[in-house]
Amino acid sequence: MSAPGSWTASATTRWLGTGTSRNPQTQMIQATPRGTQLREVSAAELYNAVDTNPLSVYVMQPIWNKIIKIVPLWIAPNLLTFSGFVMILVNYFLISFYDWDYTASGTSPGLVPTWVWLFSAFTTFCAYALDSIDGKHARRTQSSSPLGELFDHGLDSWATSIFVLSFFSVCSCDNGKTGVSVYTMYMYLSIVLFNFMCSHWEKYNTGVLFLPWGYDLSQVVLITAYLLTGLVGVEVWQKPFLFGYYITDVLVILLIGFSLLLSFPQTLYNIHRAHLKKTLKNGSLYEGLLPLVSPLLLFVLLTVWVVLSPGNILAKQPRLFLWMVGVTFSNVICKVIVCQMSSTRPELLHWFLFPLALVVYAAISGLLGWAEEAVLAAFTALVTAAHVHYGICVGRQLSEHFNIYIFSLKKRVQE
Repeated sequence: MSAPGSWTASATTRWLGTGTSRNPQTQMIQATPRGTQLREVSAAELYNAVDTNPLSVYVMQPIWNKIIKIVPLWIAPNLLTFSGFVMILVNYFLISFYDWDYTASGTSPGLVPTWVWLFSAFTTFCAYALDSIDGKHARRTQSSSPLGELFDHGLDSWATSIFVLSFFSVCSCDNGKTGVSVYTMYMYLSIVLFNFMCSHWEKYNTGVLFLPWGYDLSQVVLITAYLLTGLVGVEVWQKPFLFGYYITDVLVILLIGFSLLLSFPQTLYNIHRAHLKKTLKNGSLYEGLLPLVSPLLLFVLLTVWVVLSPGNILAKQPRLFLWMVGVTFSNVICKVIVCQMSSTRPELLHWFLFPLALVVYAAISGLLGWAEEAVLAAFTALVTAAHVHYGICVGRQLSEHFNIYIFSLKKRVQE
């Protein structure tokens, strides 16, 4: 999650699904033909991010400062961002080809070729680097914009889950001897997504994005894990590491401890500090907590499905189910990010919640029966297509309003 660069705009586009402005000085200038997507113009705004992670500041930033010098000035920052995301996707689908059900690493030797793990380390590092230099390149080319900020954070919200889902192939499902259970995988993914959500909920309330310490550390851990697996083999994950605990157990313990003892308390502290300084962007507790409603309801529904599924859907289709979790979360958070950027009130209930609630009810009540897996596949396809469509629509509207291309530094020709 890189800082996409400070941008100041005299006219800031507000792209909304359904929301109302929290800024009384906002002037609405246009509504799309559908009547549900609004553009608003407000006074100048400044992107504000704070990075205090020692690993990032003292180790990684000097590396990125050297890499950025070799990037041609004609390349658009969004092209760097998107290239990194494509590499993440390619790596995910490659691993999925060899390990669809998360069992390939449960044997010795593993069933995933060594070159795949080395390729995973390479693509992860490249994606990490591209995500870290896109903001620097935007400042370097004087092309920082709200479009770049939303593009970066929107893809980050999706990439966060894909990183985790790829890593699960290293761990392997529990086979009675080694590996982690699918329920641990679901918990692990939920915690990671919760941390991402907290970062943007914090910015929604404070106006400042405090970049989480866990991002740089997680990228280094992922790259190291892939290299270790490629050079030593999956056997390294099948032996006790410390006091009888496996490496995967240690990682889960560290993740939970980091989230509960550092990340979430820090978020609450920063919001409390903004409250004391009277710099909160929301005047009421209701408005401050509103962005959390849909994400929390989403995880409640998903957890109910996981726990009460008669066909044990998570165990039967772990990769498909966890992919669906990541996509739905990304779309919900993207709309929070848009509201956070535009100082508008988010919708109380995201529309994904309604079809999901119907599917969950039909599944746990036994109405779906043997068709539960097919319905999961159909729902996953629906939300993935809807998410991609949403991203394209947002990108086009911002591109047209700011008279810029998404993947080029050339100005658009106004009609």
